[in-house]
Formats: sequence, C-alpha cells, structure tokens
Amino acid sequence: MADWSPETYLKFEDERTRPARDLLNAVPLAEPSLVIDIGCGPGNSTELLVERFPGARHLGIDTSPAMLAKARARLPGVVFLEADAAGFRPDAPPDLMFANAVFQWLPDHRDVFVRLLGELAPGGVLAVQMPDNIGEPSHALMREVAAGGRWAGKLKGAARAPLPPVRTYYEVLKPHCRRLDIWHSVYNHPLADAAVVVEWVRSTGLKPFLDPLDDGERADFLAAYTQKVAEAYPPLEGGGVLLRFPRLFIVATR
Repeated sequence: MADWSPETYLKFEDERTRPARDLLNAVPLAEPSLVIDIGCGPGNSTELLVERFPGARHLGIDTSPAMLAKARARLPGVVFLEADAAGFRPDAPPDLMFANAVFQWLPDHRDVFVRLLGELAPGGVLAVQMPDNIGEPSHALMREVAAGGRWAGKLKGAARAPLPPVRTYYEVLKPHCRRLDIWHSVYNHPLADAAVVVEWVRSTGLKPFLDPLDDGERADFLAAYTQKVAEAYPPLEGGGVLLRFPRLFIVATR
C-alpha cells in the first residue's frame, strides 16, 4: 500500500485519541521503566504515555515513514523506529507495550500477542485497542461497492477480516497472564455529514480499497461509496450524523 497520511488521520485527532486515553486509564502500572508504543502513528498516543509516565524510557514504532516523521516532530525527546509490529522484539523487557488501533491489520495477531506477553518484564502489561467495526455500515458498504464495480478483480482481499469472538482471545491469552481484562466500548461520533464519514475512514479502513485503483476508478468508487454512506447515515434532527464505532480493549498483565 501507499504510505499512510498523517494529515488525513489527524483531522479527527480528538476522536481517535479518546480510545487510547481510555485504554491507558485501565493500565495498572505506577512507574514503568520502559514503555513501548506499537503502531505509534503520528505520536498522539505516545504523547499520552509520556504525560502519564514521565520517568519512563519511551519508544515508538511504526511502519510508516510519514507517520514517524510527524511523531518525531511532535515528541523530539522520544525515540521512534521504523519496525513492523508482527515481528518486533524489544531490546530489553518492557513494562508496558501499548498498541492503539494497529493489530486489527494483522490476521495472526493472537499469536503475536502471546509472543509479546513473553517479552514483558514480570508484572508487565500488554494493552491493546482494536476497532471492531467490520459489521458497521461504514465498512460493509466498502465491501459492497468493491464487489459490485469494474474494480472487483483488483479489490479481492482488500477487506480486513473481522475480529474473533472475545472468548477466543480469553482462551488464547489467559494461560500466559495472571490478570486479563477484555471489554468493548461503543463510541458514537457526531460528524457533519456523510462526506465527513467518508473522510474519516479514508485514512484507515478505506485505504486498502483505494490504493489499488487508478485515478478514475478511485473517483468513481468514492462517488458510489459516498452515495451509499449518505443513505446509511441519515441526518439527525438539527443536522449532522452519528458514526457508531465499536472497539475492543484488552489489558493483559503478565
């Protein structure tokens, strides 16, 4: 895929940072020594970690050079490295590995979680948040438009797989930790209109559908998708629309 766009992502910084803040509030640590932000993006989640744990050594990793450049400009005192979450191994046992909205992209992330738990210092925490919104209209309509247009061949496999049931995570992770908390939160984001819903997902879930298309296909795909989103998210009384956004949270203590 083409590189991620921090500018598009940060148009909704407050909304995207709120789940990271909620996840951090559930982390049962007081004074960790080493904190790693996996999939740090433009540094908005890393900034929360630095504010919460000012005495810790902080490291942020991401695969996107553009996101890392934005993170380094935002937090010049933090080390940021280009690395893949799937194979990342810390150079020392961390007390906290924090991952806000990254592991949903990895089909085998359950195995990665088990490996990362083994990398933690004793009493360390793996804290993860993942969008669980594949069934929402915003994402179901991506698949519908992808399957119904001249681009169908190009977009086979573009859709991200749904997350497994909570039971699956519990059964996989519980043998490797002494405490495990798993829960869902549903956020309802008031946005101006359907076009803003499209802008929201354009930098994340919609990206794998747009990247393989040429300019003409991309414009036609967006037009068809925007029309369907407008039907699925009707205006509220007084204006605007609500974007329903379920997210899965996992806090595992080794």
